[in-house]
Amino acid sequence: MIKSKFAISVHILTLLSTSEEEWLSSDYIAGSMNANPALVRKELSALREAGLVESKEGKSGGSRLRKPASRIHMSEIFQAVKEDHVFGFSPNLPNPDCPVGAGINNALDDLFTEIDQTIFNRLKRVTLETFSKNVIALK
Repeated sequence: MIKSKFAISVHILTLLSTSEEEWLSSDYIAGSMNANPALVRKELSALREAGLVESKEGKSGGSRLRKPASRIHMSEIFQAVKEDHVFGFSPNLPNPDCPVGAGINNALDDLFTEIDQTIFNRLKRVTLETFSKNVIALK
């Protein structure tokens, strides 16, 4: 589900942005999130694939940002975790013999694509650095 994956990834990256030069362990990150380290490792894997973090193994290992927080936009995080539309379709297949049922999913797909693009464009205007500063200021 994109809602939770986005929030989890933003939490991880925000924490990493507060220690850009340090390697943070998945256990440490999980402690901040009050979550299981396995969940953190899974999300870190996706963030590595997206080129947002780098990791190293071993006693002094962990993860850190691959580039400065000032060069990471929230839209990149959104793109990294987005698997489908922000809104989902009904779990029931519409009746193709109904005039509404026959076209509803195509119409929704067009609308959802537009919504996703609007969200992406808004997130392009916010860097991880700006977001992280807001988090620290609000504590």
